[in-house]
Amino acid sequence: MRERLYQNPVPDVCSPERALSVLRRIQTHKVTFDGQAPVTGISAIDAEQAAVLASLKVKKPFADVAYVNL
Repeated sequence: MRERLYQNPVPDVCSPERALSVLRRIQTHKVTFDGQAPVTGISAIDAEQAAVLASLKVKKPFADVAYVNL
C-alpha cells in the first residue's frame, strides 16, 4: 500500500494510515420505508477518495456489492 501511494502520490495523503482514514468516510446505507423492499446505497465519493482509490488501483465500491464493515 505504501509503495502504491509512493508511485502515484495523492496530495495530503502520504501514509497508509491517512489513506485508510480518507477511505473510512465511505459509508453504506440501507433504508426501509413502510415495509417496502429495502433500498441500499453508498455515500458519494469525493475527489480525494477517488484519487486514493486510483492510486491504490482499487475499484470504486458499488451499492449492490456486499462489504464487510470491520
